[in-house]
Amino acid sequence: MQTMKAALVAAISAAALICSLLPGLAEEGRRFALIVSIDGAIGPASASYVKEALATASERRAEVVLLRMNTPGGLNSSMREIIADVLASPIPVVGYVAPSGAHAASAGTYILYATHIAAMAPGTNIGAATPVQIGGPLPGLPSGTPDKDGKDKKDEPKDAMTAKVTNDAVAFIRSLAELRNRNADWAEKAVREAATLSANGALEAHAIELVARDQAELLRQLDGRVVEVAGGKTQRLATKDAVVEAVDPGRISRFLAVITDPNVAFILLMVGIYGLIFEFMSPGAVAPGVVGAICLLIGLYALNLLPINYAGLALMLVGLVLLTIEAFNPTVVIGLGGIIAFVLGAMMLFRGEAPGYQLSWWVIGIAAAVFTGFALVVLGSLRRVRKAPARVGAQAMRGLPAKVLDWNGNEGHVFAHGERWQARGAETFKPGETGEIADVVDLTLLIRRTPARTGEGGTS
Repeated sequence: MQTMKAALVAAISAAALICSLLPGLAEEGRRFALIVSIDGAIGPASASYVKEALATASERRAEVVLLRMNTPGGLNSSMREIIADVLASPIPVVGYVAPSGAHAASAGTYILYATHIAAMAPGTNIGAATPVQIGGPLPGLPSGTPDKDGKDKKDEPKDAMTAKVTNDAVAFIRSLAELRNRNADWAEKAVREAATLSANGALEAHAIELVARDQAELLRQLDGRVVEVAGGKTQRLATKDAVVEAVDPGRISRFLAVITDPNVAFILLMVGIYGLIFEFMSPGAVAPGVVGAICLLIGLYALNLLPINYAGLALMLVGLVLLTIEAFNPTVVIGLGGIIAFVLGAMMLFRGEAPGYQLSWWVIGIAAAVFTGFALVVLGSLRRVRKAPARVGAQAMRGLPAKVLDWNGNEGHVFAHGERWQARGAETFKPGETGEIADVVDLTLLIRRTPARTGEGGTS
């Protein structure tokens, strides 16, 4: 009997072990491709998303990672993070510009050149990879230096900084092209002249390897191709019957996608400053201080991830300080200077012209209007308070009636304002008489007789 129980326990344990191993064995036995989608501007959230997806692909030993892109470009720092992760990936990464009508401009072109295999859907385009982090010329100024014939030399760098940035970008994209054996001359043209190519044009120019209508066709064309991954290892792709699985952004990536929007970061900063101002104005309210501190810290964290101009941030803070001073010490000039400093700082806050990372003029205008309104409301309240009669202290007690409780010579005690006071006066009063408070000296009331009132028909 004991032998049968032991055999039964052993059989159940073996079955449980086999059942636990079956999913892993099944996953190892099948081939699957992970798809990572980048839609919109490339920023810190995109870089975090790609990093997490490549780590997942490596852990699960995916056959290939499809990096589907539809982007106007983005931040240079985030682009370089993504490229570094792609180059270090042990899993082949296939860049795919899709669906039809999509594009991979600016930073997207660099990332596409960094992938192991580049593909595009019909009706898509790449290019226009000129760096714009430094920004363009001011409106109304010539865009280039005229030559002897009076024509603008648009192809020549405008200054040393622009030349440095452009040459660095050219060297970077040429290195990627040489690494993946793609057209380096067109890549340089895309940087210097903002050249673009359609899907078929890119295939003919050897800027990409494949043109595929959809993911299924792309996987069929990838099957059997040999790629070189990190560490110099070669790998033959077997993607014909691979199962495609989408990788959704993690919580951190979704959180970063929200707060790294320049407009959201700006609003968080404003809410944080407002909350702290209200908390200082009304100590003990707690809620404004807590909400303000949290929003301010999140806003500063977001600004730390974005390419900001610290001179612009300083101007904004100076403007807010001046508006606060104007609210408590009205001078008009300080308030006007605060508004100008705030708007100029907001305009200068974010460096460069990366697509999707500009601050909306509506947000700047609304924030400036709210702060101006706040200063005007506080200013109006202060003026009303100054014009209103005093409600506390000695000034509020002058003219109030005082009933005499006892009197000896020129001093005694009176009942006024609901309290018993020590009083003195130049006149003699009898207990029960009512006088008028002329003034308050320390804690003693100066009492006088109530002046005669003049009515419509004469004296009374």
